[in-house]
Amino acid sequence: MPYIPHTTEQTGEMLETLGLDNLRDLFSGIKEDLRPKSFDLPPTMSEMRVVQQVENLSQKNNTKICSFLGGGFYDHYIPAAVTDVISRSEFYTAYTPYQPEASQGTLQAIFEYQTAVCRLLDMQYSNASLYDGGTAIYEAAMMAVRSTKRKKILISEGINPIYRRILDSYTTNLHLELKTIPQKQGQTDIDALEAALDEDVAALVVQTPNFFGCISDFSHLFAKARKYKIVNIISVNPLLQSVLKTAGEMGADIAVAEGQSLGLPLNFGGPYLGIITCNGKLVRQMPGRVAGKTKDSEGNTGYVLTIQAREQHIRRQKATSNICSNQALCALQSLAHISLLGPEGLRLTAETCLENARYAAKRLVEIPGIELLNNEPFGHEFAVCLPVNAYEIVDKLTEQGYIPGFPIGGYYPGMENCLLVACTEKRSKQEIGMLAEMMRGAL
Repeated sequence: MPYIPHTTEQTGEMLETLGLDNLRDLFSGIKEDLRPKSFDLPPTMSEMRVVQQVENLSQKNNTKICSFLGGGFYDHYIPAAVTDVISRSEFYTAYTPYQPEASQGTLQAIFEYQTAVCRLLDMQYSNASLYDGGTAIYEAAMMAVRSTKRKKILISEGINPIYRRILDSYTTNLHLELKTIPQKQGQTDIDALEAALDEDVAALVVQTPNFFGCISDFSHLFAKARKYKIVNIISVNPLLQSVLKTAGEMGADIAVAEGQSLGLPLNFGGPYLGIITCNGKLVRQMPGRVAGKTKDSEGNTGYVLTIQAREQHIRRQKATSNICSNQALCALQSLAHISLLGPEGLRLTAETCLENARYAAKRLVEIPGIELLNNEPFGHEFAVCLPVNAYEIVDKLTEQGYIPGFPIGGYYPGMENCLLVACTEKRSKQEIGMLAEMMRGAL
């Protein structure tokens, strides 16, 4: 039996109703070069044979690689209990809680996630999550545009280039002016950002640690921007917020983050988690869903979706955002991770990452020809300059089971010899030492 269930008679009736002679005419609106070249599919196999073939293919994957890749997505350890908690059916299968009387468990979990995120970033309000760190920056920028009625967005080139590409793509047809301030040898150029502030700017968008791992304090810059009534947006590493100056302490109006480092596996690129938080002035501009805590008519605690006027199912084209689904399960997984580690566990994890990165930097710069890109303080990743193209080193070491880092030149022309090296708590001193010796040998 073919996969398409229609019989020849049913297909004939359909074509007659549409006034067409054959199925080819049905697809006449599709250009010839975009149509399937053939439907010459492989012969059918039994379930057993399919499973065997897939297993044989999976064994070609090398899962023993030691990775020092970073650039916004990190190989952290996830306690086994995290997966067990979110695998419970009440969490794993829960849909958007439009009916609070039937969704108190999900709503409370979302509320607790919002609370945890606000405490971590030291901000006032959070929503119930977005797709990822890049779309969170876009939504934050649109919040600023709506609240200020301005069209100009000031962006640091030190922001993750993937996030900047998402922002550029999402705003292509919105007639906004995106002005990017170049980075300076991997450092965020705070002076140039300050010089670019004026009454036409809707939002100032920065990141710490930036893409190169450099840590900055934007308190002074944010204070200057506030004089022009500019919305200050900062992208942070949520794990490092447990040890660094928080977004709230710096005076950010909106703080966003990629939540992958809070208990989400890398999973070949997703699904991930977009964290977005803001102050009280902007909460009604915040997209997505917000869970609130209230009392019912009998005085019992209850949870609901609140500030609903901006939701896409009510306002259609006038909605604050047309984000339809969100990453609620990913948010709950992060909540479980945060709750299991607690403040002390988060700090210990972050400090271990920082210590490993400093040890790795020390070992690598001892190798002739390798030096740090700059002398700025860094988080758990840093950029080094090599005497050869970074891709050459990556290719050589990957073949030996070690990915030494992320070649920067693909995103920053002129930096083809630069390598971004990330260390999490999973990387041991022995692995870091082996990386250094392999790098020395490859050079």
